[in-house]
Amino acid sequence: MTNSNPSYKAITSVSLPLVLSMAATTVMEFTDRVFLANYSIDAIAAALPAGITAFLALTFFTGVTTYLNVFIAQYTGAGSHHRIGACVWQGVYLSIAAVVILVGISFLADPIFQLVGHPPAVQQLEHIYFRILCLGGGMNVLGTGLACFFSGRGKTRPVMVISIIGMVFNIPLDYALINGIWLFPEMCIRGAGIATVASWTLIALLYILIIFSPAYERQYGVISSRGLDAELFLRIIKKGVPAALQFTLDVFAFAYFIFMVGRLGKVELAVTNISFSIHSIAFMPAIGFSMGLSTLVGQSLGRNDVPGAIEFTKKTSWILLSYTLVLGLLFIFTPQWLLGIFIAVESGDASYQQLWDQGTMVMRIVAIFIAFDAMYFTFIGVLKGAGDTRFIMWSIGMATLFVMVLPMTIIVEYTEWGLVACWVNLTVYVISLFSITRWRFRQGKWKAIRVI
Repeated sequence: MTNSNPSYKAITSVSLPLVLSMAATTVMEFTDRVFLANYSIDAIAAALPAGITAFLALTFFTGVTTYLNVFIAQYTGAGSHHRIGACVWQGVYLSIAAVVILVGISFLADPIFQLVGHPPAVQQLEHIYFRILCLGGGMNVLGTGLACFFSGRGKTRPVMVISIIGMVFNIPLDYALINGIWLFPEMCIRGAGIATVASWTLIALLYILIIFSPAYERQYGVISSRGLDAELFLRIIKKGVPAALQFTLDVFAFAYFIFMVGRLGKVELAVTNISFSIHSIAFMPAIGFSMGLSTLVGQSLGRNDVPGAIEFTKKTSWILLSYTLVLGLLFIFTPQWLLGIFIAVESGDASYQQLWDQGTMVMRIVAIFIAFDAMYFTFIGVLKGAGDTRFIMWSIGMATLFVMVLPMTIIVEYTEWGLVACWVNLTVYVISLFSITRWRFRQGKWKAIRVI
């Protein structure tokens, strides 16, 4: 059955498990950075630039495979269940291609981080972390695509459960490999990368074991539809590639921001890494609701129910606005408590005191940033759920160039405005993305678009 009733209960039944799934991912990343922050400043300074660069390499492939969610949602809404198995297999073939290309990208670690120009000790750690994540990234792409079999049909609890299993597996392994606990050697950031890839692999294997079963074969043809469906594959590429490029450009903007902040100094980079780790508390749930909204909008449009899609959007907006308001107040009035998770261990050190002072200012900017970020993801969820991907690709590409790349270059290279100005610019960038997607939503062209 599809979700035809645009109520808060229908939204939370689909989106909340995805939020909890994203929360599990967030907890893995958050604890990873807490462990590294308590290991050394160099380790936490290297973790986010290398991690987001690897994520940038992954986003094109995960962006395409994640778009299977929209195809499966619209086929579900239209009652064409026999097409769902074929969608799953096209995602598998895309994942195989991703493995080959990501292995090649892993060899670019040296030129990438030499170009960025971070301190040599940080560069060495960035190189290690980036290579490991790229070499194992194909498993992340595969797991992302297979998850759409459940999320596209609105059956999101299995996604939540598998993500939580991956988190429970990852955290103790992460701690042991970083610090050399139990039978494991002390591996610092290398251990963090290995633990992440191990959890990606476990998640993908669990999806394989569940999906390719006789029961799902009878309902959706998940085994018999294993052939390459050229027509469907090309349609997924046609709609998925612009969506993937939009996501890639978005990630590139944040990667560029982090790299430029790193040119200000090691402490500024560490402040930014910690602030993004705390911001992820808001960011990942926003992605979960965005994915849930894409499913609900896709199912609504699959059965030609445009008013239902609009109502789902309004109610999702209210949920996220309420959530970010609470978090925003927390970031404004108690930033020291949040920062203390990362910096209490060596707070007497001069570098850590500087980190504490700058982090407090940045967290108060993040309070504004998260509200617009959440609304941006809401409208992106609608546009992707309909299949309106070309417009957002081009418009966000222009915003990335003129609102992020050029201003950040000027701030860092030609002024003395420092870290706070960089974060203000990032907030202006997110406001521009929100404005673009909201305008496109209100324009209404998405209402007539279908991907099936």
